[in-house]
Amino acid sequence: MHPTPNLRGCPAHVSVMQRRLTDFAPGLLVPAAWAVTVGAHAGAVGRHPVFVALCVMDVLLVAFYAAGRSAMDGPVLRVWRRVLVAGFLATLVGTVDLAVDAGSDPVLPLTVLAWVLLPGVAYLATGRAVAASPFREVYLLAGVASLAGAGGYALAWTLGDVSALGDPVARWSLAVVGVGQTAGILAAVAQNAGTDQTAGDTAADAT
Repeated sequence: MHPTPNLRGCPAHVSVMQRRLTDFAPGLLVPAAWAVTVGAHAGAVGRHPVFVALCVMDVLLVAFYAAGRSAMDGPVLRVWRRVLVAGFLATLVGTVDLAVDAGSDPVLPLTVLAWVLLPGVAYLATGRAVAASPFREVYLLAGVASLAGAGGYALAWTLGDVSALGDPVARWSLAVVGVGQTAGILAAVAQNAGTDQTAGDTAADAT
């Protein structure tokens, strides 16, 4: 066995390299997105930065879908593929909402709620499908946190104006969602890193 195998041209190497964007980048993007969302509800982030963030999300969601579509097979990954499609549509609607009306954003809370619920349901499906601990527990926790946050956010929307700055129920509900989904995506990054290491070792053994 060569001590430092050159995996260029090896199908396993190509597969691993192709997955790095879709596997690892969300570990940074998910907490960043929720930080912007909570900051917007707290009044720390203005409309223009939120609009820019949504535009960036639109582009990245298309890129993630294009890069990962062929690899997103199987019951759980098909759920996440649907999350990308539905999430893109929700984000696009929110982007248009911000662009066309500078006075109010009636649809934007639906965009937020979509990104609370869609990954939440997907994390629960992932947790039920994954047997390895502690990944299973983290995925289930992320799902529960998302659903709990959805309930709090919907309550704030029903009883008041979730777009109003300083709404504590909306802000803390989204913070719970952000922490839960960040934990979930970091668990996925760690689990995928282990999978990629195994694939790399297999390819190295084959050289």
